[in-house]
Amino acid sequence: MSKNTTLRDKANYIRANVVKVSVRNRAGHIAPSLSCVDILVALYYSVMDYQETNPLWEERDRLIFSKAHGCYALYAILADKGIIPEKEWEAFYTNESSLLGCMERRIEFGLEAGCGSLGHGIPIATGVAFGAKLQNKKYHTFCVVGDGELQEGSTWEAIQFAIKHEVGNLTIIIDANRLQAMDFIVNILDKETKDIVNRLKGFGLSPVICSGHGVEALAKHLQKAKVSINNRPNVIIAETIKGFGLKCMENIPKFHFRIPTEEELAQGKNYE
Repeated sequence: MSKNTTLRDKANYIRANVVKVSVRNRAGHIAPSLSCVDILVALYYSVMDYQETNPLWEERDRLIFSKAHGCYALYAILADKGIIPEKEWEAFYTNESSLLGCMERRIEFGLEAGCGSLGHGIPIATGVAFGAKLQNKKYHTFCVVGDGELQEGSTWEAIQFAIKHEVGNLTIIIDANRLQAMDFIVNILDKETKDIVNRLKGFGLSPVICSGHGVEALAKHLQKAKVSINNRPNVIIAETIKGFGLKCMENIPKFHFRIPTEEELAQGKNYE
């Protein structure tokens, strides 16, 4: 990223690119991808240590992307970085590309884990971070997880393990867009963000709540978590809007997988 390009500029570019490729190639799951654009831009353009020319670099920071159905922003970023071949991303969701609609592990493309079955990301990330701790490795592990998949018991089992074994080299970022599949979480479990906070505190964690679309401030929170000296995982609850950027799609449950029509797209966008 050039010195004159801000994180906000880059987030707007990635968001526009996700919309362009996804709509053109008729790929669903646009809305869950748009909610996490700013989180991923903060990580890849400001916080994480990795080598664009060597995805297998042993000392790289790891990202376990648990909400793997919303991986379009990650593909767009890794293509922008030259890690995923541009032609693979441009042809995504067609027979001309090997990229899958739900992300699978492919290290040469910078994809650390396959998490199509929700609830596996935090357990995988905990194992990766714990292994690094046992081997005295210095890299940090990040995990982006959806708030809906926190209903999975495996996430809380992994958190309990991470606390017990003092896995402090792990940062969990919750993409808290308040929606899962086809409805708002509050309509399914009658729970709000404060319930997630209370549960995390009950485990002895100290979650930080912030805007998931204030990319500059978000990067600062992530950097602080990365360099903190804790004996427990860091947790950042990034409050986001599902479908952020497209007016027709924001906070609309039916757009979990649905592709917008030309008339709907004409409603406008919230990015430049």
